[in-house]
Amino acid sequence: MLIMARPAICSDLWEIWQIIGWVLWIFKIVIPIIIILFGMIDLGKAVVASKDDEIKKSVKSLVMRAIAGVIIFFIPTIIGLIFGIVGDFSEVEAEYNICRSCITNPGGCEAAAQSGCAELGGTWMDGTCSIPEE
Repeated sequence: MLIMARPAICSDLWEIWQIIGWVLWIFKIVIPIIIILFGMIDLGKAVVASKDDEIKKSVKSLVMRAIAGVIIFFIPTIIGLIFGIVGDFSEVEAEYNICRSCITNPGGCEAAAQSGCAELGGTWMDGTCSIPEE
């Protein structure tokens, strides 16, 4: 008898979800720092130039950049909340938990994929989950 494995998008592609999680983590940390740093450099140039109009413009620019940095910092949290709202589907909950874990905590992605595979009734071997057809 041939047992076909049903596709499991999150447990089979956990490495891709992990990469997406690392990219989001880097964006969350690096981009706000760069935005605020450039704003501070612009403000420093305006203060050295000692022109009131340039200082006011630079302060406004720094505030806008700081707001953008805070928004970018919270994008992964917002994504996590969206995943939390969508995660109320019991038939795909184990798969969903793997995707959410890989995006929000990329360091623990493989462990989440392994436990999710076991929760789905599959077997974990060489980084892949084999789930038999029901």
